[in-house]
Amino acid sequence: MTIFWTFLLAQMLVYVVGSMNGVPFNFSMGLILTAVFSVIVFILSAVIPNEPTHEEGSH
Repeated sequence: MTIFWTFLLAQMLVYVVGSMNGVPFNFSMGLILTAVFSVIVFILSAVIPNEPTHEEGSH
């Protein structure tokens, strides 16, 4: 599901930014952004711990 939503959001981003700049829609740029953002999301999910920390003084 991560790749699906990343694909949709990246294509939307490419369309909106391209429209604002007056350039034609570039589908391949959306695919590149999908790959980059998906890798970042997978790395962040692997790095962030699942359990809360039990350190003294943390909120």
